[in-house]
This record gives sequence, structure tokens and C-alpha cells, in this order.
Amino acid sequence: MKRSAVPQKYKWDLTAFAKDDEDFKIRVKNLLQYENLFKSFEGKLADEDNLLKVLNLSSEYSQEMILLYCYAKRKADENLADSKAMERLNYISKIENQISVASSFITPEVSKFSNAKLNSLMKNPKFLHFRLFFKDIIKEKPHILPKNEEKLLSGMGDFLDGFSSNHDAFSDADLKFNDVKDGKGRSHKYNQALYSKFMHSPDRELRKNTFAEENGAYGRFINFISNNYISEVKANCYFAKIRKYDSALASAISGEDAKIEVYNALIENVHKHLKLLYKYFEKKKKILGYDKFYIYDQFAPLKNAVNKTYTFEQAIELIKKAVAPLGEEYVSLIDKAVKEKWIDVMPNDGKAGGAYSSGAYGAHPVVLTNFTGDFQSVTTLAHELGHALHTYYSNLNNIFEESDYVIFVAEVASTVNEMLLRLMLLNEQDSASQKSHIIDELFTDVKGTIFRQTMFAEFEQWVHEQYEQNQPLSKNKLCQKYLELNKLYFGKGVVLTKETQFEWARIPHFYSAFYVYKYATGLISALNIVSRILKGEEGAKQKYLNFLKSGCKKGPVELLQDAGVDLEKQQTFDEVFAFLEDLLKEM
Repeated sequence: MKRSAVPQKYKWDLTAFAKDDEDFKIRVKNLLQYENLFKSFEGKLADEDNLLKVLNLSSEYSQEMILLYCYAKRKADENLADSKAMERLNYISKIENQISVASSFITPEVSKFSNAKLNSLMKNPKFLHFRLFFKDIIKEKPHILPKNEEKLLSGMGDFLDGFSSNHDAFSDADLKFNDVKDGKGRSHKYNQALYSKFMHSPDRELRKNTFAEENGAYGRFINFISNNYISEVKANCYFAKIRKYDSALASAISGEDAKIEVYNALIENVHKHLKLLYKYFEKKKKILGYDKFYIYDQFAPLKNAVNKTYTFEQAIELIKKAVAPLGEEYVSLIDKAVKEKWIDVMPNDGKAGGAYSSGAYGAHPVVLTNFTGDFQSVTTLAHELGHALHTYYSNLNNIFEESDYVIFVAEVASTVNEMLLRLMLLNEQDSASQKSHIIDELFTDVKGTIFRQTMFAEFEQWVHEQYEQNQPLSKNKLCQKYLELNKLYFGKGVVLTKETQFEWARIPHFYSAFYVYKYATGLISALNIVSRILKGEEGAKQKYLNFLKSGCKKGPVELLQDAGVDLEKQQTFDEVFAFLEDLLKEM
């Protein structure tokens, strides 16, 4: 439907970011003053009074910029074909880039301080809000460039984001799909918002044609998409190299204070347990009564499964019931999200695809979904509300400088919500067939979040390593490698189709390098947390809520350890896969 036809109650309220377009315009204009304000401090930061002033100025500017950028980006996502909204977004991006250049001297100047002085500043009560800034300077000193070089690099962000923007604009606004036919020969209008619904259909022919059209459409433009992605990879590797990181992966991991060992351990442990996935596909094939199991059958509903549909309101009530073990306050925040219109619910023409949660300090978080009423829409909503409540708690309990938790821990809260929902429904069922159906749905999540995202992680690691080792990249090599990984992860029991090789081309997360593995570690962490909460382990719930409130006070691996999850221990992985093995036996 058109955006104008969507009922107001299903649209988000963005007034917490900016009252309206006019308010946005006035405040953006006021941002321009920061350029000269920053420049007035250049070369003067050895004086502690000036240092404090410029750090406070940076904090003030950053909070306002994030609010306004969020407003512009969210308005653009309402309709990516709206040229005025895109102009607004491009304008504030240009200003952000301009002021980023003007303030780029801060980190290089401070990095010239001795570690003794930086440690002294961290302990100085006047600089209490900026202790993490000084801590990061000490850690990143080997990778910080001279002032003029930092200034040059800071000006590149605006156009280097273009590879991601190209993909988003092409995928959400320009790419058109053909109709798809079902088993009775009827044609159905198709767009990406319908992918999940059609792929979960009991109609095998509809699933086959949907998979072929979704991935085949990207295959029709594989030259452009390959060149666009390879350009992104080249940029990632270039910037890692000039900052003296060993690799693009090392650069990405360092930015989140995570560990390469965890990344590699994830891939190693998933490889170790691929037979679990093979068993799942074999069991599902037998239940469905198929001679062959194709890749488009992975989402097929089991026989006699009740495929319910839900209104948005019913979905909210279901989610509230599922998260009840986290306490009354947590449940009340779900109501708050609905009442205050944090959520943009329905798909509309031109709206950004998929789902996400976003936030800015000083405003409530917001959630974008494309709710179509199937159970996948319910789990997606639960997932994004997990993100939103993590943001809410983090902003509420921390100063701005310590509120922005890193992505490594972000996927924990979202998947805790999802697993609570799945396991609640499983425990409420008496019917063996319905239990099997719920386990199948849970394994669909596990397949998509642990196994699939790890496959993505392995793919992007390989792509970046190829370029770093001076090996040529091409559309054929990308498609061939992706197909090989699918053969490994799906096993010999699943028949792949020719369109499988193009699937990588539609994954937007590849434009946020080394992001996807955090979905897998997030679910592994979430399963650990949920199992302990549901068992009634003493202190487990409070440890988790404290984790949500911790912002970025500590490194992500340490934060998870405080919550009871140690991703550096083999035992954590083994316990999760043992839990999944037991579930599969019940199916």
C-alpha cells in the first residue's frame, strides 16, 4: 500500500528526534557553527582546560547530530523513492562529514600524550565522562595517524558509504521482481516483503519459484553488484592496511574490543557440529515425505502444522507473555513501545525492507518492521524489541559517552527475546505434532542465526583474505565460493539450485564488514542466558538485566562474562549444541 494509506497507529512517532521537518531544518543549520568552534581549538589541546572544553563540545555536537541524523534516515526509510527525504539525508550526511574533518585533529593531538598522562586524565574527576576515550586512545595508539592524514581520511566517510547506499537503493527501490506461480499455476505479485511468507508456504512450487525469483533477480544484475561489493572490500582492506592492522578482520574486531580468537572459534565449532544440521534436514525430509530435499524446502511447514496468522496486537500480547520471566518492568516497556509509537509496523510502497531497531541518546528507540502477520513477523518483532529495550536501558542508566554498546553484544538481547518466545510455545504444547512444528521453527532460527550467519562470516573472511593476498576477485569467484560454502553447510542431503550462487548478492550486512558473526555468537549467548533463567538459576535474571543496563562500561567479552556467558571457553559452545541435539531428538 501507499504510505498515506497506512493507519497512523501503525506508524512510528519521530518527534523525539525532531518535532517536524522545519525543526529539523533549523537545528541542522545550527550545527554548522560547530565547524569553526572545533577549529578554534586545533593545536591547543595540551592545555587541560582547552581539552575539557573541546571534549564537552564534541559530546554536545555528537548527541545533536545523532538525533538529527536518525530523524533524516528514518524519514528516508519510510519511502526510499522520496527524493526530498533522500536530499535531506544527503544534506545532513554532508554536514556530518564536513564537521568530522574539522574535528579530526582531536584524536591525533591527544594520542601524542604519554600513556602516563592519559592514565592521569582517566583518573581526573574533571574528565570522568571521557575515561573510555582516553582508554581507547591508549589501545589504538599504534593505529592513529598524524593529524593531517586523519583529517584527510575523515573526509572520505561520506562517499565511501556509497557502496552500501548503492546496494540499499538498488535493492529497495530499483530492483523489480517478476510474478511467481504457485502449484496451481496462479500468478502472485511478488516483492521482498513477501519472501518469508511465500518461503514458509506449504505450496512447494510457490517456494521453488519464490527462491528462484528472489535470488535470480540479483543474478540478473550480478555484474553491478559484484563490482560494488568488491569496491567495498577493497576500501575495507585499504583502510585496515594504512592504519597498520594485520587485516580488515583485525581492524573490525579491534573497533569493538572483541577477539579474533572468538571469530575463529565460532567457525571451528560450527564446522564441528555441522552434522547436527544435516540430521535436522534429514529428519525434516522424512517428516515431509520427500524423496529429495531441495534448498527451497528448508522453510516448508511440517504436515498438520497449524499455520496461524496474527494481528500486530496479538503479536504484542504473545511477546509480553514470553518475556514475563524477565520481570514486570520489562513487560511494561513493551506496552510503552506501543503506546508511544516506537514501531513502524506495516510494509508500504518504497519502504526499507527487512527490520531494524535504532536509537539516539535523549530519545526513545524506534523499530522498523514489515509485519505481514505470519509467525516470522512475530519473531522478528520480538527480536527488534529486544534491541530497542537494550537501547532504552543502556541510555537510561549511562552517561552518553558510556551508553553506546557495541554490536558484538547487541544481538544478545534480541535473540533472548526470540528464544523466550520459542521455548514458551514449546512448553505450552501437549500435541506431539505441534511440539515438532515448534522445534522445527526453532531450528529454522538456529539454522539462520548460528549456521547461516557463520557461513556468511566465513564467506566475507575469505573474500577479504583473497584481496589481501593479491588474489583477483570476480563475480564468478564470488558466486563459486558462495556455492561451495552452501554445499559444505547444507550437506549432501540438500539439493541446491542454480540460483543459490547469487544469494550472497542480496545480503546488505556484507556492507558492514564482519558484522554477521555477531548474530551467531549472540544466539549462542542468548541460549545460555535463557536456559539459566528458565531453570530458575539464582541471580541469572538480574545478571542479564544488569547486562542490558551496562552500556559500554566494559569490553563486550567481559560484559558477557558478567552475564554468565564465556565465549572463550569450549564448554559454552558444547553446552549449546548439546541442548540443540536434545531438542532435535524430540522432533
